[in-house]
Amino acid sequence: MSKSPFMIAGIVGLAALLAYAQSLQAQTAAEPFTIAETGQSFAVLDHAVKTIGEGQGTIVIRPGLYRQCAVQQGGDIAYRAAAIGQVVFDRATCEGKAALVLRGRSASIDGIIFQGMTVPDGNGAGIRLEKGGLKITRSIFRNSEQGILTADDPAAAIRIDQTTFSGLGRCDRDLPCAHSIYIGNYGSLTVTNSRFERGNGGHYVKSRAARADIRGNAFDDSRGRTTNYMIDLPNGATGVISGNEFVQGKDKENYSAFITVAPEGKQRSSAGLTITNNNAAIAPGVNRNTTFLADWSGDAVKLGVNRLGRGLKPFERR
Repeated sequence: MSKSPFMIAGIVGLAALLAYAQSLQAQTAAEPFTIAETGQSFAVLDHAVKTIGEGQGTIVIRPGLYRQCAVQQGGDIAYRAAAIGQVVFDRATCEGKAALVLRGRSASIDGIIFQGMTVPDGNGAGIRLEKGGLKITRSIFRNSEQGILTADDPAAAIRIDQTTFSGLGRCDRDLPCAHSIYIGNYGSLTVTNSRFERGNGGHYVKSRAARADIRGNAFDDSRGRTTNYMIDLPNGATGVISGNEFVQGKDKENYSAFITVAPEGKQRSSAGLTITNNNAAIAPGVNRNTTFLADWSGDAVKLGVNRLGRGLKPFERR
């Protein structure tokens, strides 16, 4: 029996629809960076960033390992993994700085892994923040010279939650040390529910922000190499350091303190900075005496009840 014109048209239409779907699927696979608000997809992350420009947008990133980087010059951009922990930015840096160089109004990062960042000046980072606010959630920074490095923006805030920093920092090659996190003169730094481990030099958190809110984190230095302080507030700060777990390891460049306040000179008041309800210990098998909090500020820092292991003196004024 011969097919009717309607049946033929239906078959042709179905074939065209299937061909279009296959084409769209192939295009999406080749263009893994999608602006959620418009549906536009790009093969290059930096093209998606430049398309948003001074506006607002969310870039959803398909699972994969990417040797790409991007520079955000303006706007408010969210970088979101379509599947948490399955988006990896590996080794590629822009401007000799970082995988993401951020100098817009704001940026947020969710569910992304940054790894293997090295550059000639020893400051290769997952993120170089030069301006604007930043929020990071559920991400990983690992095996790089630095995790996050910032310039100064006293009007802006940085928030980090549920994020791991592992295998970061360095103090070699006759270059200034790099750190897991190095925050410049920002308005505030908040770090919660995060983990710092296996540092390769420098400090785990070094922050010149006016306010530090560091709560509910784990600092595990047991496998660190030539590391320094767990938390360094080099010019002083107000805020809260509470509910954290600290373990100091054996291989230290400087083991004289866990937390420091104003060791590079007091530039602001630390009066009211509250350090309480933390657990701190020296790793098993390591025999030394050290200090939990070393304070150069001379201000009325509030040292509350902290559970300290053997060999740990609660406080020292320097």
